[in-house]
Amino acid sequence: MPLYLIPVTLGDTPHEQVLPPYNATVVRNIRHFVVEEIRTARRFLRRMDSQFPIDDCTFYEMGKHAGSHNAQKQQPPYQDAIKVLASGTDVGVISEAGCPAVADPGTDVVLMAQRRGLQVIPLVGPNSMIMAIMASGLSGQSFAFNGYLPVDENDRARRLKALESRAQSEHQTQLFIETPFRNRKMIEALCRTLRPTTRMCIAAGITTADQWIKTMTIAEWRRTELPDLSKIPAIFLIG
Repeated sequence: MPLYLIPVTLGDTPHEQVLPPYNATVVRNIRHFVVEEIRTARRFLRRMDSQFPIDDCTFYEMGKHAGSHNAQKQQPPYQDAIKVLASGTDVGVISEAGCPAVADPGTDVVLMAQRRGLQVIPLVGPNSMIMAIMASGLSGQSFAFNGYLPVDENDRARRLKALESRAQSEHQTQLFIETPFRNRKMIEALCRTLRPTTRMCIAAGITTADQWIKTMTIAEWRRTELPDLSKIPAIFLIG
């Protein structure tokens, strides 16, 4: 039976706006879930179907740092889910938002299934990185996601310069994220560090009521009054 990778809405976006009905059809038949956080996974299932039999389900929590178990040579708590899958029972993987295993936990679970030759099926759903690229006007032919950049101001500046150089020399869009309460500092660092002609896109709150996506040169950003993004997840793109 398959390991289903189940996308979750971004923020409070209505399910029907970003998730196909087929997803709900699949999920209604699953009773074993590997999840990033049990509470939010239960909430997602209830929003998908108010009659979903959550009390009949088993949840295997992977947390936000699933790979740490491998680093410490410990058996991960979701190992049992792979045994369930191997026995012929469907298992679903749910992260906090967006697509599991893409800038989110889930990779270890998928790799375990692949190593055993088990079927892995990714379901269709929102991915903020891909949607940000779509809306940015920057290269979608070659791009790289770099996760979080250093918090230290000097280290961050060096990293930004390196990403800018790569974006220009390889024509490769560079994506990265920041904790929402530090979004303003990241924008200020970008405006202070990058060349005036470099293009930057900020894609915040994708698919939600707070969605705000804009691409300009750094010179133009320096002259722009910014919205308050201190509580809104954002993706930064340069190219």
